Amino acid sequence: MVKTENAPRRRLLLAVALAALAAVVVAAVLYGTAEPPGKVAEACPAASKALAAKLAPLAKGEVAALAVPSAPRLAIPLVFEREDGSKTSVADFRGRAVLLNLWATWCVPCRAEMPALDRLQAAAGDKGFEVVAVNVDTARLERRGPFLDGIGVKSLTRYADPSGDAFETLRQNGKALGLPVTMLIDRDGCEMGVVAGAANWDSPDALSLIGALKGG
Repeated sequence: MVKTENAPRRRLLLAVALAALAAVVVAAVLYGTAEPPGKVAEACPAASKALAAKLAPLAKGEVAALAVPSAPRLAIPLVFEREDGSKTSVADFRGRAVLLNLWATWCVPCRAEMPALDRLQAAAGDKGFEVVAVNVDTARLERRGPFLDGIGVKSLTRYADPSGDAFETLRQNGKALGLPVTMLIDRDGCEMGVVAGAANWDSPDALSLIGALKGG
């Protein structure tokens, strides 16, 4: 009689134990390949930390909104498209400094900011630096070209992410609340700072900042 009464309880305990084991297995699958908290930071060389310290006091005036990390980490490997539709990613720009900007045709601040980004590319773009402006429209993609033509953009390469995944990834990582959003990345692929919102990227303040980024 005692055994009969305890059987349901034993089955319940067994079910709970199996559920706990399953949770551990799922967690191992989901998170077992993730980098340990300190490992990403270790991937950035000492030179990146020194560069961040150099950039921090330059985040002023027209670029005061730039948040420079004290301990740089590798930039999130966002994927997007070149003009011909082929895929590229942040990692492909390793070896040169990058100003990565996400924008959309419906974004009013983007319209004001884009010409400044174009002028920055014309003034500072070379084999060691590029303004990588990525359109993140997911509908009515035919608007992208006329939008850029209409505001006189001539120097920027026309990158795009019609999937919207790049912005969503930054949003989930707490780096983007809206558009535009800009990330500075050094030649080692390490994130040097983020600006949420528009900035005057061809101002003297911005040119000094980008000059230091390139020199790092």
